[in-house]
Amino acid sequence: MNTQNETPRIVVGIDGSSSSQAALRWAVRYAGLVGGTVEAVTAWEVPGSASWSAPAVDVTFDKEEAERQLVDEVRTVLGEDGSSLVTERLVHGHPADVLVDASEGADMLVVGSRGRGGFSRALLGSVSQQAALHAACPVTIVRPEVPVE
Repeated sequence: MNTQNETPRIVVGIDGSSSSQAALRWAVRYAGLVGGTVEAVTAWEVPGSASWSAPAVDVTFDKEEAERQLVDEVRTVLGEDGSSLVTERLVHGHPADVLVDASEGADMLVVGSRGRGGFSRALLGSVSQQAALHAACPVTIVRPEVPVE
């Protein structure tokens, strides 16, 4: 946690899902209320890199393109003005581990209730569940926004 003299740091996990987009909007609103900054974090991992096989190489992964996509997603969700309030970070590693690490020194970690993949019947995705269990700061789990008909 930050001391009283420091600006509150809000970390939000982004993965392109509607749930993470709702979490991003929530984090920016919350940061506005507490005078904080928002750090949008996306994790990337090479498939099979955690196994006991030969070193995994994903020749199709383009880190610069992934960083551009993250910036574009933040801009699409928040608009130009809102996106100027956010710092984006692309981090190599498993999403749950990356978010738990990013929670060190943060005042709040915000995640969506469901990310990409997983079982739709589950109440929480595995990443949000691991973040809630292991983060070094309070965690807010945001459900996707339901459009009003």
